[in-house]
Amino acid sequence: MTRLLLDTHAFLWWLAGDERLSTDARQAISEELDPIFVSAASVWEIATKHRLGKLPAASAIVGDLAGVIESQGFVGLPITIRHGETAGALPGPHRDPFDRMLIAQALLDDLVLVSNEQAFGAYGARVLW
Repeated sequence: MTRLLLDTHAFLWWLAGDERLSTDARQAISEELDPIFVSAASVWEIATKHRLGKLPAASAIVGDLAGVIESQGFVGLPITIRHGETAGALPGPHRDPFDRMLIAQALLDDLVLVSNEQAFGAYGARVLW
């Protein structure tokens, strides 16, 4: 059983049919029988970056991200206290709070991160790209 957790860019690229999503990632998402998760951290990141004008393309989805996640057959992954503790305690210089949360969720919930982020593997997270 391989349960996937989509990094924010992987989720957005999947929705857009963007060629930057790797062939392996696209195939895994389209063929996965187990739940595919999108973290509340990704929803927070999309909403924040859209509000700041850094993600104008998200305007069509930002008002109903829960509905978009559900329409794709994905499952929203809440952030728990344990996720927060683990994300906050992760060592190293990686400063992106959204990435740190995704790493913590992948580690604690035994999920494979669908991401092109090289730094994730250094934390022991399993990554598919």
